[in-house]
Amino acid sequence: MRIIHIITDLDTGGAEMMLFKLLEAWSRQQGVLKKEELSVISLMGHGPISDPIKALGIDLYSLDLQQGQRPGVRAIARLLRRVRALRPDVIQGWMYHGNMASTIAAFFLWGTFHRVSLFWNIRQTLYDLSNEKGLTKWLIRLGARLSWLPSKIIYNSTLSGQQHESIGYSARVRVMIPNGFDLDRFQPNGQSRVRIRKSLGLSPDALLVGHISRFHPMKDHATLLRAARRVLEQWGGGHSIYFLLVGRGVTRDQTELMKQVDQLGLDDSLLLMGERSDIPELMASLDVTVSPSAWGEGFPNVVGEAMASAIPCVVTDVGDSAEIVGDTGVVVTVGDDSAMADAIVALLKEQKRRVLLGQRARERVLTYYSIDTISEKYLNLYQRQE
Repeated sequence: MRIIHIITDLDTGGAEMMLFKLLEAWSRQQGVLKKEELSVISLMGHGPISDPIKALGIDLYSLDLQQGQRPGVRAIARLLRRVRALRPDVIQGWMYHGNMASTIAAFFLWGTFHRVSLFWNIRQTLYDLSNEKGLTKWLIRLGARLSWLPSKIIYNSTLSGQQHESIGYSARVRVMIPNGFDLDRFQPNGQSRVRIRKSLGLSPDALLVGHISRFHPMKDHATLLRAARRVLEQWGGGHSIYFLLVGRGVTRDQTELMKQVDQLGLDDSLLLMGERSDIPELMASLDVTVSPSAWGEGFPNVVGEAMASAIPCVVTDVGDSAEIVGDTGVVVTVGDDSAMADAIVALLKEQKRRVLLGQRARERVLTYYSIDTISEKYLNLYQRQE
């Protein structure tokens, strides 16, 4: 079975990482799929996830479109030439732009009497269309009109499916497959805890609260920073607390971010790491992970990765975050920096509870969200449509 995945870009994001994890799982599992049967088409350039995909020996092709650029006739012709040469059995779109490109490709193949199954993949919740950029907004609405075409629309959260169906997406084709996680890559690691603190010049008993995501209003760094200020004001323990923030744009060069940091007087307690490749090690070094997102999340990868690393999470009630953590973490209302701070302080002060919640979190990922289980769900779905 030959499968083409068409995705918007290969930057470090949740959808991109999930695609890589699927490809890696299939490549690792003997007798499931051959690498020659897998191809990826990126509408934009070769981002950070490109090299790991190439290292798997999987065919990767890029249309090299620019951010916000609408594909012209030449770009579409290149896409169709590539698809015609590969002659896939399955075309899997990722995100709104990738879904539309996949639909164009499927229409072309159907027109040549080649049988191919089309799948869409929607990775975000949809609280308010006004939060989206103009082209994305148009693609979301177009998707509602065309949603009867794919064999299935895969959502990574139940809420996402419900929200999209409320604006016209077909409920008949909905299937929910959550994100999956590599429990060998993300796992408890006491050595990482020691090594990261040493590399940052911190004492071995320093407490680290982490947030890993790109700088974007959706991720709501502003609420996290206000909560951090409250935590520092409340803290009466004997250990120092630091907030470790990682992700694209999360640096001291980010003017908007640093303005908030300066206003809150957080400079001495904030570690801004920018984009990093050693996320498993950084994650394993934390005491608490926070996901403060305000909207848009379906299934935040960072929450699953923290849980797999046995790190308890404080999350906002966005997407399926509350369902994911279950009783292994703390859920707070969006924008409530006071409740967020209280939850962080309580976890930091109660070490036994923190360790127990972390252990239960890892067990929950093992039970419901292992990448081997999730990759099998995708493959079974494709095979049922043959």
